[in-house]
Amino acid sequence: MRIGTTLTNFIISKQKGHVGASGTFTGLLNDIAVACKRIADLVNKGDLVGVLGTSDSENVQGEQQKKLDIISNDLMIEALQHNGHIAALASEEMDEVYHLPEGSPRGKYLILCDPLDGSSNIDVNVSVGTIFSVLRAPEGVENPAEADFLKAGTQQVAAGYCLYGPATILVLTTGEGVSMFTLNRDFGEFLLTREHVRVPEKTSEYAINMSNQRHWAAPVQRYIEECQGGKDGPRGKDFNMRWVASMVAEVHRILTRGGIFMYPGDAKLERQGKAGKLRLMYEANPMAMIVEQAGGRATTGSQRILDIEPSEIHQRIPVILGSREEVERLTELHQQ
Repeated sequence: MRIGTTLTNFIISKQKGHVGASGTFTGLLNDIAVACKRIADLVNKGDLVGVLGTSDSENVQGEQQKKLDIISNDLMIEALQHNGHIAALASEEMDEVYHLPEGSPRGKYLILCDPLDGSSNIDVNVSVGTIFSVLRAPEGVENPAEADFLKAGTQQVAAGYCLYGPATILVLTTGEGVSMFTLNRDFGEFLLTREHVRVPEKTSEYAINMSNQRHWAAPVQRYIEECQGGKDGPRGKDFNMRWVASMVAEVHRILTRGGIFMYPGDAKLERQGKAGKLRLMYEANPMAMIVEQAGGRATTGSQRILDIEPSEIHQRIPVILGSREEVERLTELHQQ
């Protein structure tokens, strides 16, 4: 595909190869792109339009919501609910599945999203993003239930994220590789800037929240010790550590120059009754699909993320993803 192709033309050209394509999927991705453009505009303006700071509410996980968490969620709903492309929506910011207004046309797809990933960074002007996952809706069901969303990541039709940084970049996979589109603000279009994105197999960079080190299980402790051993250690090379606390930013760095991202389960989370920190349906599944489509790996340490059969819509899991060689080494330590 020619660099500079619009997102719309890119998807239309891909759909031509699918018998029976109706244009609904193109319309759906355009809806998501519209929401991302509007969120990007607010993130860019920040205090100029009064969207920074904390709200007076908590999400279903008991986390304090930022003003932009709520606004971004509303923008996703507004962009998707009236166009006949989706049947229902689930969001990290809502307790239950969002059903479309009565009279709105129902579409073929279900959407899961984290409207503003990394929002704890928004007030300090660090990159944040939107993550989304697309599933097929059940046929003949007007208001899909939570159970209709509980599908393994292998059943995703598409996944992507939009990074709001110095540039606004939309990353997308439909199961045929990974492509990146950069928003040209001069005329408001996402243009293809990278295609066939591949995660480098080897890396010397890892990302983990070191403040939780005392709570980690032995395999993670050992892996980090190996990395910190540098050239004189068992890995025979120096590693650099990164931690942005925004999964979108972490994964984008991995797609760009390789690396491994880890948010493992630990003893502190176990005491809180949580298997992990990150959400399977809104974060782990879409990011795992993207990373695997780019040649990387994504696991909990003991299981491929995309093979997990979800038990509930806000389920949390451990997440380890990135360059193949590093993920396989950490998996090996878990198996030992």
